[in-house]
Amino acid sequence: MPTAQQETRRQPRLKVEAERFWQRVSEGLEVNQLWSQFEKDARSSYRFYSSGLAGQAEGESGVRRAWLITKALFWAILEKLSPARRVLLLLALILLFFPVGGFTFGAKAGQVHLVEFDLRLWGGLLLLVVLLLELADRVVMKRDLEIAKDIQSWLLPGTPLQLPGYQIAYATRPANTVAGDYYDVILRPGETRGEDRVLFVVADVVGKSIPAAMLMATFQASLRTLSSSRVSLADLVAGLNRYACTNSQGGVRFTTAFFAELDPVTGAVVYVNAGHNAPILRKSSGVVERLETGGVPLGISTEFTHQAGTANLGAGDWLVIFTDGVVEAVNTKGEEYEEPQLIRLVDEAAASTPAEMLRRMLGALDAYVGHTPQHDDMTCLLLKRST
Repeated sequence: MPTAQQETRRQPRLKVEAERFWQRVSEGLEVNQLWSQFEKDARSSYRFYSSGLAGQAEGESGVRRAWLITKALFWAILEKLSPARRVLLLLALILLFFPVGGFTFGAKAGQVHLVEFDLRLWGGLLLLVVLLLELADRVVMKRDLEIAKDIQSWLLPGTPLQLPGYQIAYATRPANTVAGDYYDVILRPGETRGEDRVLFVVADVVGKSIPAAMLMATFQASLRTLSSSRVSLADLVAGLNRYACTNSQGGVRFTTAFFAELDPVTGAVVYVNAGHNAPILRKSSGVVERLETGGVPLGISTEFTHQAGTANLGAGDWLVIFTDGVVEAVNTKGEEYEEPQLIRLVDEAAASTPAEMLRRMLGALDAYVGHTPQHDDMTCLLLKRST
């Protein structure tokens, strides 16, 4: 029998072990942070399972409406599983909801014995098996997605290009592990030998996650190949459009993109806007211009011709290129961030560096959306001419 002194020593040790176990499970998150994460996961899961339920109970009310929605949601969940797992899940639910079974037998004439047994344990075990099978798939997929994320990060530029007289900053936030947004800064030859240009690109492949990320990778490879050629920006975009059309599934998987080719000596900019959000050109005087000249998104049709526009970056001027995930970020009320707020932030932070403005921009977005799940990839590229 342990003595009282041994029990006293054991209690602090058990407390330490319990705290260590909880830290490992919760990864150091506070209870409110864990609850916030649960709410986010719950909303995301509901959106996933309920996508396609619109109209299932249209025109109905009361109990019948609740029944139709529950039925549709049940089938939506069931159809996400393989046939074998569906059978296991159904069997588990039957055992959980109808747990009592038994049989009777007669030991002697006139005697009847009833044997009952509770099947809830078996129902719970079957449910656990289904959960473990799904969890194994999720772990494998998560590992593959992390590898894909690493590969994707290699395709994006790391440290911003050091360009005398200019400052550059960029960032991307995927809605999922991998993204369909793309940005790049490329040194390329000008049309005249000896006149190198700097190409700034921000693109947004329709959709999210793995399909969009795969198309983004093909876009990056095509862009890198074509940008080494001594051709005009309009011809480069035309070549990219031809490539995009071969992978767009008849225009379904299109890509919006903005291309800006800078002459770093003069500050002259030639640009093409292929169906993208119009970037903000904020002059040092405070005047704001929108760069809209171009055409439709890439990958819709090879028959479209994209026009090139021109602009100029003087000392103190800003070029802010972003994807729709920035201005369509929603708060807890379902209200979008919208472009006027972004323009106001750019105006207020015009005296700062691109790196500082980017931090303020991301901070403002975080404060605006709160705990609302991010529904689209966010990307922003900032260019400022300092001299």
